[in-house]
Amino acid sequence: MTDIQDSASGDGPATQLLVCVKCRRGRDMPPDGRRPGQALYERIRALELRPGISVAPVECLQNCDHGCTVALRGGDDKWTYVFANVDEADHPQMILDGAARYHATSDGLIPWRERPEHFKRNCVARIPPMTLPEEALND
Repeated sequence: MTDIQDSASGDGPATQLLVCVKCRRGRDMPPDGRRPGQALYERIRALELRPGISVAPVECLQNCDHGCTVALRGGDDKWTYVFANVDEADHPQMILDGAARYHATSDGLIPWRERPEHFKRNCVARIPPMTLPEEALND
C-alpha cells in the first residue's frame, strides 16, 4: 500500500504515523469484513492532521495478540515508538495528539508527564535513532 495522507511539512523532519491495517486483536475476521486496524486507519484519516505529520497504512507490525498497533517515527535523529492495545473507536484523536507531541520533540522523547496515558502503559518498543548519540553508546 502506498496511500499516504500528508499535511504541510512544519518544522524539522516529518513525523510518520504508521497504522497496522491487518490488526484484528487476535480474533477472527469481524462480521463486516473490516479489520479493527483498517477501521483505526480510516478513522485517523478522517481527522485533521497537524502540519508535519503523515499517516500511512502498513500491512503488519507483528504484534497481533496485543490489539491494534501503531508506530511513530521521525527521521534519523528521533527514537521510533511502537504502541499496542489501540482501540479503533476510542483512540484516534489521542493517537494524533501523541503524534503532535512526538513531532514537537527534537529526539522523539516525549516527557513522561506530557505523554497520553495510553502511551505510558502500552509502549511495545522504543527503537534507537539511526544517529545514536555518543553518550547512549556508553551506557
